Amino acid sequence: MHMSIREAKARFSEAIAAAMRGERVVITRHGRAVVELTAATGKQPLNFAAADAYLAEIGWDNQAMKLPDHFTAPAFSREVLGLDD
Repeated sequence: MHMSIREAKARFSEAIAAAMRGERVVITRHGRAVVELTAATGKQPLNFAAADAYLAEIGWDNQAMKLPDHFTAPAFSREVLGLDD
């Protein structure tokens, strides 16, 4: 959600509620982002769908992030990551 300072004043409760739901609330001045509201309720669970949406929004190619098949660093093993069945 993006809103100008004037809109943020008029819809402050709505902006707070959106931030508490985990939405990205950006307040702009003359079209430029100046503030981002986030919830201060402590640690929030990871929202992978939101992360994917953001990466798509900025044009990040997440296919380029895949590791090659021959990559076998122990730190990324299925056992270390707790992914063994």
